Amino acid sequence: MNWVWVFNKNSNGFSGGVFSTLELAESWIKENKLSGLITKYPLDQGVFDWAIENDMHSIKKEKLAEKSKQPNFIGGFTTASQEHYHYENGVRL
Repeated sequence: MNWVWVFNKNSNGFSGGVFSTLELAESWIKENKLSGLITKYPLDQGVFDWAIENDMHSIKKEKLAEKSKQPNFIGGFTTASQEHYHYENGVRL
């Protein structure tokens, strides 16, 4: 599977950068003294689908059928199971 790393500033819903490696992302974060979150995302697959396929969710079976038909839920889905790191002023916490 291919992955990308996506950086989001603490107070902004939009991504500030997308990187092919964590090393490149951390270099950019450090250089710019950024605060926020970097998250590893599967490439060419939605997070909801990836989480279901890899059992990386905590959705109860009876809710899964309902949630899998809700575009807003699917489009905004994230999971704590995604590899991610927090930064403050360019330093990983």
